[in-house]
Amino acid sequence: MIKKKMLGPLTEDTTKVILESISDGVFTIDYNWEITSFNRAAEEITGISRKDAIGRHCWEVFRSNMCEKDCALKKTMEEGRPFISSSGYIINREKQKIPITVSTSLLIDKAGDVIGGIETFRDHSLVEQLRKELSTKFKVADLISNSDAMKNIFNILPLVSDSDSSVLIEGETGTGKELLARAIHNMSHRKDKPFIAINCGALPDTLLESELFGYKKGAFTNAIKDKPGQFALADGGTIFLDEIGDTSPAFQVSILRVLQDHKFTPLGALSQEKTNIRIIAATNKDLSSLVSQNQFRQDLYYRINVIRLFLPPLRHRREDIPLLVDLFIEKMNIRQGKFIQGTDKKVLQTFMSHDFPGNIRELENIIEHAFVLCSEGDIKPAHLPGSLSLPSNLNDEKTNDPVKSAQIQLIIDALARNNFNRSAAAKDLGIHKSTLFRRIKNLGMTL
Repeated sequence: MIKKKMLGPLTEDTTKVILESISDGVFTIDYNWEITSFNRAAEEITGISRKDAIGRHCWEVFRSNMCEKDCALKKTMEEGRPFISSSGYIINREKQKIPITVSTSLLIDKAGDVIGGIETFRDHSLVEQLRKELSTKFKVADLISNSDAMKNIFNILPLVSDSDSSVLIEGETGTGKELLARAIHNMSHRKDKPFIAINCGALPDTLLESELFGYKKGAFTNAIKDKPGQFALADGGTIFLDEIGDTSPAFQVSILRVLQDHKFTPLGALSQEKTNIRIIAATNKDLSSLVSQNQFRQDLYYRINVIRLFLPPLRHRREDIPLLVDLFIEKMNIRQGKFIQGTDKKVLQTFMSHDFPGNIRELENIIEHAFVLCSEGDIKPAHLPGSLSLPSNLNDEKTNDPVKSAQIQLIIDALARNNFNRSAAAKDLGIHKSTLFRRIKNLGMTL
């Protein structure tokens, strides 16, 4: 049975008991930045004993990303004010990265004199693990989404990857067509072989054919030795033909022969060479319309259109914007050695109201621009490009939840595109009609 004892005035021993009982790590430093106390939780989180920590400089013990630039304790010591819940990570004794939040303040004695600094830090490993587990529900390879249209693609992606059939990926510029092609390749049995991407719209026919098929010595001036093309280099792997809608009829014939016969002829060669590659093509144009206008070969269209995947533009999947923003901030933090925490509410509302004509690529560029101007904390409107205007209804009640506002706008846009035919709008959104009705009700929409 636990004996109960009344707690009297706090003594030094009582304070030590409290510090040893809490789950947050606590340590103190003097003006030489040497650790003067180190509680039990600090030992457990860092894997370093109190005996080894006391008397050492704090940066030798924690090896944190904040030690280099954004040390909250240093700011407290210099500015004489506390900092609360700064985020970062430390490296423990096993060289593992531990995500933490820290709070700092001055250490003051009974006489009111500042004798050092104190920092508390909390281990967020479990929270980070749960966050990653949650995000993987919306992530396949390097693709991340919570939209129904993208979930449909995620569901069939393993089946598409297992097949060797040609794939046509359609979507506007910047929607991530190459990322999807790489995901298909990396999930297939060809993953250990090369993935080679070719921008068909960037090269004239002669250069495009020599790039893909290679050439033999003497095929043209300055061809002083044989050069293998990408079809030879990618043998057993995948060739990604981006912007195939920009190719000429003559080049389309060459690609058609490869698809039909699995053979190609290098420039200047007298015989054909066999190839074992999978072709994934992509375009930002409507190929079926180009076929009807005799601008794209019908037989090639049916050859590459065995499996067709359509990537919706970002304005039709606004619920993905918060996920993508978090992803890009995480990537930029690693790339630039910063620790930007996220975006403030006004920035997210701005993103939710923007149409993103450049799609995901535009959003990534905006985040990169903000990283140039933002050194810590949250990205704010002042860090955004001047061309990105803030929404005029920023203080409206309906924008208090920017994600909900985006979901409402997504449904309204789908209904408008389909003349307010709810069945057609549901199909456009990639969901069942009953699901659309349920969302309309849950969002409090009146049609």
